[in-house]
Amino acid sequence: MRRSLTARGLLEICGILILGGLIVLRTVPVLADQIQATVGAQSGDKGRQALAFLPNELWVHAGDSVTWAFPTDEPHTVTFLGATLRPPFPVGCPPGPPPGTTPSGSSVPATPCVNSGILLGGPTYTVMFPTPGNFKLVCLLHTNMTGVVHVLNASQPLPHDQAFYDQQGAQQAVDLLADASGLQGRGVAIAQQTSRNEVTAGIGEIVATGGGSQTASVMRFLQGRIVVHVGDTVEFTNLDPVTPHTVTFGAEPLNPVPPSLGVTTDSDGALSATLGSPSDSTNSGLLVASSQDQLFAPQSPLTPTRFRVTFSKPGTYDFICALHDDLGMTGRVIVNK
Repeated sequence: MRRSLTARGLLEICGILILGGLIVLRTVPVLADQIQATVGAQSGDKGRQALAFLPNELWVHAGDSVTWAFPTDEPHTVTFLGATLRPPFPVGCPPGPPPGTTPSGSSVPATPCVNSGILLGGPTYTVMFPTPGNFKLVCLLHTNMTGVVHVLNASQPLPHDQAFYDQQGAQQAVDLLADASGLQGRGVAIAQQTSRNEVTAGIGEIVATGGGSQTASVMRFLQGRIVVHVGDTVEFTNLDPVTPHTVTFGAEPLNPVPPSLGVTTDSDGALSATLGSPSDSTNSGLLVASSQDQLFAPQSPLTPTRFRVTFSKPGTYDFICALHDDLGMTGRVIVNK
């Protein structure tokens, strides 16, 4: 990143000039570096998402900055919480009111919590690192999307340069999206093996580097089109370990998180509803796996990952994921007599 110094260059940086045998001291600023990185990657149809900081481990000098670009249609945050508790959605840095963002160019750890807010589709966000330390990076929208920035003293050599980070970030994106391609086929196969009337409502996997964790997610219903008969029940199952989805028929609710009225809970914890017309509406609420249990903490409660919908009348029933329909996560159930 920084070029090697000649003897004259070293003297100039130290603020020393030799003029006619006299030693003259002067102050010469040392320019800080700015590292570029990326938040997330996606396939051309937006159905496969790399929920990751790319790359998710960086080394910089004290005084340097990192600028993250947000190119995808799936939203993310760049957040350094420090000792602050991870806030619930909607995200923000306490103690301020929502959205609780800090401006681009904020410093870690001078500002106890640094948060870009929810960004997507092209903007950038810069964070300054004035002092040495190791700083954990998280996305507040995706639980298993983490990274780290190692800030070294200016006298210590940096192990990598921008070209390395560009190559590593691109390779991590390719690998994650390739993993998602394989998962897409697995999601269809699992649905077909489980039941004739089974739909996989998203599938994903968590991978890790030495700097943190990343997730490859498929934002699709697999199968996206299914044909059944009156009286049949279609079961939707979210196979993603961390990414929530909904199964929403008809009008999209203002708040997609809770199940809609009329949704009941079966004895095995799955949610269920009955539709009597293509014009009816129902929403599963969030279908998502329980969070991982932690030592010395109460066990995480079981959360619903399945939604069973019974169709009492023939017709064409369109449905969406209310969180990811803008990525093309939509489907259709055709109910014959």
